[in-house]
Amino acid sequence: MSTVRTRPPRTTAVALPTVALLAALLAALLGLLGDAGPAHATGSTDPVATPVDFTGAGGTVLHGLVLAPPATADGPGPGPGPGLVMVAGGGPGPMGDLRSAAEAYARRGITTLIYDKRTDGYSTTHRDYGQLADDALAGVRLLRSRPEVAPDHVGLWGFSEGAWVVSLAATRSSDVAYLVTAGAVGLTPARQQAWAYDGFLHHAGVSGSLRHALSDSAVRRLADAGLFPEAHYDPVPVWERVHQPVLAEWGALDREAAPEESAAIIRQALDRAGNTHYTLRTVPGVRHDLHLTRDDGYDHLDLLPANYAETEAAWIHRLTTALPTASADPAPHQDTLSRPLAPLPWYGSSGAEAVATLLCLAGFTGYVLTGAARRIRRRPRPAALPRAARWAAVTGTAALLGALGYLFFLGITAAVVTGPVLFGRPVVWLAVQLLALVAVGSTAVAAVASLRRRAAAATALPRLDRARLGALLLAGAAFLPWALSWGLLVP
Repeated sequence: MSTVRTRPPRTTAVALPTVALLAALLAALLGLLGDAGPAHATGSTDPVATPVDFTGAGGTVLHGLVLAPPATADGPGPGPGPGLVMVAGGGPGPMGDLRSAAEAYARRGITTLIYDKRTDGYSTTHRDYGQLADDALAGVRLLRSRPEVAPDHVGLWGFSEGAWVVSLAATRSSDVAYLVTAGAVGLTPARQQAWAYDGFLHHAGVSGSLRHALSDSAVRRLADAGLFPEAHYDPVPVWERVHQPVLAEWGALDREAAPEESAAIIRQALDRAGNTHYTLRTVPGVRHDLHLTRDDGYDHLDLLPANYAETEAAWIHRLTTALPTASADPAPHQDTLSRPLAPLPWYGSSGAEAVATLLCLAGFTGYVLTGAARRIRRRPRPAALPRAARWAAVTGTAALLGALGYLFFLGITAAVVTGPVLFGRPVVWLAVQLLALVAVGSTAVAAVASLRRRAAAATALPRLDRARLGALLLAGAAFLPWALSWGLLVP
């Protein structure tokens, strides 16, 4: 009986070595990944981010993020080290705005807290620096309680408005070990904002009456009406009580903080306080927030220099061994100095302004609306009504609303966007000025026509038309000084 030998299928002979090879490669790859995983986790340059909640002033719960120095191959990170609470500048202040800056500090060994600014008690027209200072101190207490932070080495960092806040906080608690500020302002908020508005308009090529309207008239009237929050806050007495080490920095291209004046004011205040542990530094090539700029400091780029926080972190670390001695760089140059804002006369006060504005709106829009109602009801227009009255009503309404609307737009955008400029005036403002001229001229023509009609003993107008024409002429009379006060009738 013959023996039948069966040959293993070719596919089996090929598959077994292939499977073994693949298994070996897979095992090797898993081994590499297994070795690489922990190394990546411990050797990453990314800070360790931990969401936190803490209670600020008045029981308001604030949401934040602690960014700790990156872990190392030897463990979860360095031992207890410096801590820093960062306080944003003016505006909503979400923590994301400061995240890249906070990460730069954390990579250099400083545990940093950022948090969303409160919405309860903080708005465009209302804020309380004392309340914000207490929020910052609550952040200091949080960092002092964390194991990666040395409790006696926690400081505050404040940008622009935040510098007003952190300097005030430092006077309220000895828990604050040091201060770092960026773009600190030594002037009152109203005076600083007026200076900044004027500078941005000048940079945009504006040379006409708009500069005075925004940087003087608008600022003073908003402050008088209580719509410019903390307008007259004086930071000088606060800085005169700051005794912690201070690192105050200004960008060489700072166009918002009046840096030449502010640096001198803050230095003199620290000297009066007997504080000899300050460093005043001018940072080359950066703008108000110490970010890079492509427009000589007049833009708002979210772009940090490569060495951001390097000098600051080194200064903070040195505090553990020695306090700095007083030193100051030459301050950034200002082409113009700020001006004190004089109190408004009674006739230019916010109350008088509101009355004049409402009177103009009522007379102009009332004439337009009643005329529209007559046309809808298909009633004939009295021939005795001067046609110039309609022009006055339409152009007066457009000029008034256009001027206020454009000034409001410039205000909330910090005068960064003006639109096209023609003959030293933004096109929008030039159009508003032309409308104002037409409104004043048309009102005068309508008044003359009305007087001539009465002198000629013409047929009397219906009572409603007499009332609307009278209201229009009264509005036109009020509009003339209103327009002059806002610079609508001057170059």
